[in-house]
Amino acid sequence: MELGLILSFLGASIILTVMPGPDNIFVLTESLTKGHRNGVALSFGLGFGVMIHTLAAATGLSIIIQNSAIAFTVIKYLGALYLFYLAYKAFKEKQASFDLTSSENVEKESISFLIRKGFLMNILNPKVSLFFIAFLPQFVSPHGFNVTFQMIVLGVMFMVQAIVIFSGVAILSGRLTDYVNSPKFWKVTKWSKIAVLTILGISLILSKK
Repeated sequence: MELGLILSFLGASIILTVMPGPDNIFVLTESLTKGHRNGVALSFGLGFGVMIHTLAAATGLSIIIQNSAIAFTVIKYLGALYLFYLAYKAFKEKQASFDLTSSENVEKESISFLIRKGFLMNILNPKVSLFFIAFLPQFVSPHGFNVTFQMIVLGVMFMVQAIVIFSGVAILSGRLTDYVNSPKFWKVTKWSKIAVLTILGISLILSKK
């Protein structure tokens, strides 16, 4: 695997992970209302779920990429269209409105339950699978290890950075509320997300088997 591709993958992954979205907003609100412990445990569950999507994408796509130029081309353009669709959805996104000051008196949940909760939230979301099918192949080197192995390595890297960032959001939740509620923060992150998704879509279109 080429260093340039790895660094590009990590950069894109980190930017997409820190953007306000369902997962990190959920971690943030859970941390604020139920404590950092809950947020960190959920972060691990969400991160572990990434590997299921990675394995699904790696095992299926690797066969297609290696054996069918036509199928690869079709998937490439569909993946690019999906990334453009995500960019459009980000463009239409409104600043989330939720109460970060509320506190819920709930029964304490076990760490294992919270990890399972985050894990199931991730693996039962078909949109995550679609994203990985579009995202991973463009960072696979034609001159490296076999495609399946490369995708699994990329998936592990994505999982690790996601767990670190989500856990950071949980631990720093009290300090992040002002940023999350700031219109300027939402505007900057919104356009950053649009730019990254659009660039990824264009890169996918220009990629070659």
